[in-house]
Amino acid sequence: MTGMRIRAAFAAMVMVSAAASAQQAPVVEEQSIDGLRAQLAHGTSSVAITQAYLARIAAMDRTGPTLRAVIATNPDALEQAKASDARRKAGKPLGPLDGIPVLIKDNIETKDPIATTAGSLALKDNVTRRDAPVVAALRKQGAVILGKTNLSEWANIRSTHSISGWSAVGGLVRNPYALDRTSCGSSSGSGAAVAASFAAVAIGTETDGSVVCPSSMNGLVGLKPTLGMVSRSRVVPISHSQDTPGPMARNVRDAALLFNAMVGVDPEDAATRDSRTHLHDFAAPLATASLSGVRVAVLRPDMSDVLKAKYEASLAVLKAQGAVLVDVETPKLDGIGEAELLVLQTELKADLDTYLATTPAAVKTRTLDQVIAFDTANATSEMPFFEQETFVAAAKTRGLRDPEYLGARAKSLRLAGAEGIDALLTKAQATLVVAPTYGMPWLSDTVYGDNFNGPSASELPAISGYPHLTVPMGLVRGVPVGLSFIATRWADQAVLNAGYVFEQAAKARVAPGYLATNDAGPGLAGAR
Repeated sequence: MTGMRIRAAFAAMVMVSAAASAQQAPVVEEQSIDGLRAQLAHGTSSVAITQAYLARIAAMDRTGPTLRAVIATNPDALEQAKASDARRKAGKPLGPLDGIPVLIKDNIETKDPIATTAGSLALKDNVTRRDAPVVAALRKQGAVILGKTNLSEWANIRSTHSISGWSAVGGLVRNPYALDRTSCGSSSGSGAAVAASFAAVAIGTETDGSVVCPSSMNGLVGLKPTLGMVSRSRVVPISHSQDTPGPMARNVRDAALLFNAMVGVDPEDAATRDSRTHLHDFAAPLATASLSGVRVAVLRPDMSDVLKAKYEASLAVLKAQGAVLVDVETPKLDGIGEAELLVLQTELKADLDTYLATTPAAVKTRTLDQVIAFDTANATSEMPFFEQETFVAAAKTRGLRDPEYLGARAKSLRLAGAEGIDALLTKAQATLVVAPTYGMPWLSDTVYGDNFNGPSASELPAISGYPHLTVPMGLVRGVPVGLSFIATRWADQAVLNAGYVFEQAAKARVAPGYLATNDAGPGLAGAR
């Protein structure tokens, strides 16, 4: 009997010790929001989870694989986690994200004691001590603001010869699947950080491709929502016609949960006024989502044979889930790229000048012209690899009342919307368009810059402001590729539902391996 009691006591001590160890070192690698919430419900603290993420960042972001995905961690993160633990202990959690660490792209303001730099040394003192409304919305749910992610400097608008993922502040973001490959841009740090489990979710921003490209090339789910679903206030801007924050995650449900916390009407952002009637719980409908009988317009752009094979396999998954696939061709949209560029350049000058005027006195660059002068004066650190010809062109634009600009905006909107996505959906009598998101990640190249090669699905939904979701298709030659779901305005739930059904059936996502280069198979070795 005494021996039994001793063994029982010893077993109890082991269980207590194991529980304590679990609390000290919670599992964060590849953990979903639901997984983290389950750990919180079983006694793990938000402080412990936050410490685990901070430790992982410390071990991998500037050492180890050296991903350079995080520009700055938040000195207040542990205090925020401690406050979350106190709320949970009192039985008063604020929402589904209470205690969950979230990373924020470093062109989005937070009131934490860290700068919002957009990757530029010109904004190194831009400590605004104010939250963008999208960040304030996360705080209302109790999210822990873990830190700021690296990005393509100025959201990749400075030059046509840029290196995606590089900024003067943060350096070059590396892809966790193959460290010599691009993480794409401009939300490169958010993409690499979530892929590497520096957080379960992160916020990116997109003007054209900057959420969906890094999501696709880092094996993630990324939603570029309908423009107007999420506030853009206090976000370093490019274009009020196309900019929007969006959620990035490792699965569709996590993206929807983060999206729930992000959406809402902002009195300072006129684009959000019409969103009121479209706000609901975007995660709940996923459990009963179905593609049975859903007509899907299928685009088949030029692509490599290996990507085509992966795409065809993904289409077969959609068909097996009951989707009705209808092949369509993208109509000729002559001049859309030129019109978009003029819109972006014109709005960049107007919108950036307006934003810079609101920054603290410590920020000395108050206009685009002054940023250009700063870059020229600091060329060694700001322009070691590429110039700022897009900035220079933007500085020469003639303002938001310029007839050429107004014509370009009307033209690009018509081509992307009525004659683009809407025409495709009408022709196929479909509710969704599907396409490969991009090609495979290219090599990061400091000599020639981005060497993009392959299809791109981002332009039409970016210009039209329509929702665009990318979901992992798996790996091609060792690197990730994504499948895009696109729909008409306010149909964000439709793309989330479709992405979720595909994700659950395909189970295509593979965790990163942090290889020096991509695993292309045995062919490189040859016969001898």
